[in-house]
Amino acid sequence: MMTKLDYRWHLRQVMAARGMFATTDLIEPLAERGIRLSSSQVYRLVVERPERLSLKVLMALLDILDTTMDELIEPVAAEPAKQTRAAGSSGAGAGGAAGVGGLRPKRAQVTRIDS
Repeated sequence: MMTKLDYRWHLRQVMAARGMFATTDLIEPLAERGIRLSSSQVYRLVVERPERLSLKVLMALLDILDTTMDELIEPVAAEPAKQTRAAGSSGAGAGGAAGVGGLRPKRAQVTRIDS
């Protein structure tokens, strides 16, 4: 069986080790290398784990931070996917409403008012 791989993104830690503590510290060095990103894009790049990353951006980061890919990206074994219940096994009954915890929605009752 093949092991599924995942990764950890260490951009924030590498930046801190280089004395760069604000995400905006990357905007100008990236621009000098022809990569124009908004402050919100740089923020997401630093604080979130990117799912897609341009090789140009990656190479610029390695150059700016004078680092290697081994320091920036750490390969790890993927955690097994959590088992979820099948749609019909939630115990919600015929109404299909799952509710929250022990609380279940109650069906509205319509009563006829004679005037």
